[in-house]
Amino acid sequence: MTRVVRFREEGGPDVLQIEDVEIAAPAAGEVRIRVKALGINRAEVMFRSGEYLLAPSFPQGLGYEAAGEIEAVGDDVTEFAVGDAVSVIPAFQFDEYALYGELALAPARAVVKHPANLDWVAAAGSWMQFVTAWGALVDIAGLSAGETVLIPAASSSVGLAAIQIANAVGATPIALTRTRDKAHVLAEQGAAHVIVTEEQDLVAEVKRLTDGHGARVVFDPVGGPAFAKLCAAASEHAILFIYGALSDEPTPLPVLSVLGGLQTVRGYQLFEVTNDDARLERAKQFVMDGLANGTLTPRIDRVFDFDEIVAAHRYVESNQQIGKIVVTL
Repeated sequence: MTRVVRFREEGGPDVLQIEDVEIAAPAAGEVRIRVKALGINRAEVMFRSGEYLLAPSFPQGLGYEAAGEIEAVGDDVTEFAVGDAVSVIPAFQFDEYALYGELALAPARAVVKHPANLDWVAAAGSWMQFVTAWGALVDIAGLSAGETVLIPAASSSVGLAAIQIANAVGATPIALTRTRDKAHVLAEQGAAHVIVTEEQDLVAEVKRLTDGHGARVVFDPVGGPAFAKLCAAASEHAILFIYGALSDEPTPLPVLSVLGGLQTVRGYQLFEVTNDDARLERAKQFVMDGLANGTLTPRIDRVFDFDEIVAAHRYVESNQQIGKIVVTL
């Protein structure tokens, strides 16, 4: 028996329980991992709360992201061996695998031997954020040197990853934050410019910083009424990604701005990348290279113990964090 986190009803953090369960031997194409650390993600909070794209099936496990040691491999798995230090990339849904536990099964295609310079905490907190940002900015938008990307909610782990990836390809990241509290950290983390949206005119500032052109790429996890301003701050032929719904208000589509600017508004999910073997391999290589040479470095905001999983989820919901929240075992 091993300890895992499950929940038996939708609700707040308190529905999470640590239970003793039996973890099966890995089947073909699977590995079993002795988990050392877990990355906590907004998607897991939404799923637990009944606000995700999938509905839970009780008793339900959780977890998209983990790092640990290979404990067993399926019969046809040749790329990993017992004792390998690995990370798990989100390339499955909650109804397929769950990583919140002392032992966890994972599909081998979603597992990577992380660079030796990463400790367990950094390894567990890297892949969701960097692959998410890479897929939109590099793989789809083709962000390149000299271009500008606008990053709302920039203090999130994915927002910080987008800043680092923009810098890695020579683009200019403009970070957006509602209040001045997090502005200095965003600058320290590599944002070329930081706009405090409660104090500054977003559209005017972006136009000023881009010599009137606007941002060619917008990477938005929020939606809501502010989306119209993002369209106004974007350039002609811009691509605007919506990859989250942090706002609980309707998201208007400013038709004249989109038509006049020949703009593309596009929904985006990480799984576009991780469900495609070729794209997943390109993402692995980009992120692996960046983690190894230091151009990509996860900012860990806070680390919790496994027994504090409820507190960890409560902290995510507080929106105080700047970067990644990790749980260690």
